[in-house]
Amino acid sequence: MLDAHTEGMTTAVERPRLTVVRAARLFDGVGDRAVERPWVALDGDTITAIGSGDGGPEGTVVELPGATLLPGLIDNHVHLAFDASVDPVAALAGRDDEAVRETMITAARRAAAAGITTVRDLGDRGYLGLELRSAVETDPTLPTILVAGPPITTPDGHCHFLGGGAAGVDGLRTAVREHADRGVDVIKIMASGGMLTQGTKVELPQFSVAELRVVVEEAHRYGLPVTAHAHGLPAITDAVEAGVDGLEHVTFMTADGVAVPSDRLVSTLVDRRIVLGLTLGMTPVTGAALPPGIVSRLPKLIANLRRLWQAGAFTTISTDAGIAILKPHDVLPYAIGQVADLGIAPAEALRASTSRAAVACGLSDRKGRLAVGYDADLLAVAGDPLTDITALHDVRAVWLRGHRLP
Repeated sequence: MLDAHTEGMTTAVERPRLTVVRAARLFDGVGDRAVERPWVALDGDTITAIGSGDGGPEGTVVELPGATLLPGLIDNHVHLAFDASVDPVAALAGRDDEAVRETMITAARRAAAAGITTVRDLGDRGYLGLELRSAVETDPTLPTILVAGPPITTPDGHCHFLGGGAAGVDGLRTAVREHADRGVDVIKIMASGGMLTQGTKVELPQFSVAELRVVVEEAHRYGLPVTAHAHGLPAITDAVEAGVDGLEHVTFMTADGVAVPSDRLVSTLVDRRIVLGLTLGMTPVTGAALPPGIVSRLPKLIANLRRLWQAGAFTTISTDAGIAILKPHDVLPYAIGQVADLGIAPAEALRASTSRAAVACGLSDRKGRLAVGYDADLLAVAGDPLTDITALHDVRAVWLRGHRLP
């Protein structure tokens, strides 16, 4: 490669060699079966060739015997500003912006070390996530980051302390415009109350259909998708009627139980391909457990999840990482395992956190697959996750945009 011309003289710079990663098997993010004895060639931040057997281009060879190569995992619902402590809301309130930035960097790097090479932050404080997104360009230890900024909520609504409170149609339009002007990747709106905010209730909606529709129309005018935090059935149905692109949680929780969605609603979710972000996963922590109110609801929550999945809804596996001690920012492998434990094929669970997750966050042209021309985001794990999903916990290597983590 030529890089300089001085008074007719040319200085030649040797082109960096390719990195060729070899392993026992490969899951490409879309198929049902593994490729045996694969190799993947990385040229900088891009996959340039994939094959199997003894062939392949010349380059620096990385041998990973017994390992499986996968696309880097994608967690479409995290909160990097929350520190996954016993009380993350109080911890956040006690930090200035500089301390929050450090918390977010630590969280992002923890995710990356687990093979989560892309995260979508669906609620930060004061748009700090945008700074972290920019830092990715010069920091190869950070995963790719998508940002929603402060979620839009009512003035005293769920997560209002993040700074996204808005009232009335005019206030909502202004909020969407501010987010768009700041450069967010997605609009997040709190259609229902949530468990982290006292005074709100998960079963009750926070906005009318008309208000939600204004948010959707304004966001779409700026080319931005809208995903709605929605637990209770009224908030879910209102958000669907308003035309949202995605729904987060989708638990159908009532004040004392779990509702059963109608066949019509399920059909609408399937037919419109509304992205359902199922926030799952818990890391085992000694002395920590789910709240009793969640434990009592689990059988019906699981039944609804199975029904949506079996009906063909566009489901993705995410985590809500950061909101509790059971949900650190590397919890996604546990969420994938939880789905597989429900009888969903491991390949299908992996697709929901790779290629399908990439579609959901608008990155399907370069993320979520091991394919030529895609970003060099690779996860290598010991064993075979297509037969034993717990292999995801035994990380052998991670590449972020072609850079191997130490």
